[in-house]
Amino acid sequence: MLEPLGVAMHALALSKIQIGESAAILGAGPIGLLLLQLARMAGASPIFVSDPLPWRRTLALKSGADQVFDPKKENVVEEIIQATSGRGCDVVWESAWGTTTVAESVEVACLGGHVILVGIPADDKLEVKASSARRKGLTLRFARRMKHTYPRAIQLVSEGKLPLKSLISHRFPLTEAAQAFQMNLNYTPEVLKVIITS
Repeated sequence: MLEPLGVAMHALALSKIQIGESAAILGAGPIGLLLLQLARMAGASPIFVSDPLPWRRTLALKSGADQVFDPKKENVVEEIIQATSGRGCDVVWESAWGTTTVAESVEVACLGGHVILVGIPADDKLEVKASSARRKGLTLRFARRMKHTYPRAIQLVSEGKLPLKSLISHRFPLTEAAQAFQMNLNYTPEVLKVIITS
């Protein structure tokens, strides 16, 4: 559990977010939800989250999101632009699969905003509207792993500042590892983080 936390911590640092800045998180898996909690700790407000899975959106609200959106039913870009009175967000983290969410991240960001790409695209390609990124003067950063965050991640957890256990949705013994992996791969309802115990 420290690894996704470390990735989220590194992605937060890349954003250079300031107290009172607005933020959007596109993708509310474990890393996205940890980013949400860290952004809230850093003083970001408001924070918007999108995810197609209803149980992830519910967890995002419980974790401090101001508004959540379902990309299957709503135009996330339009919703966030409207919610920010046309301004967009200071910081946008893309923490999904790096597909349409990358292009959405650029559209959701405000003038001079920061877009941090955390997700890993399945086809190893990214597509954005160049004119949007260029005209807004956006800073695009790529998050690569966790960059020496283990000591700070351990400290946060040991001090009880981040409830990592709340992200664990299922536990399996080692003898049922194949079932655990299959459940995770299938995005079985209510699955967030599957843990295999010895």
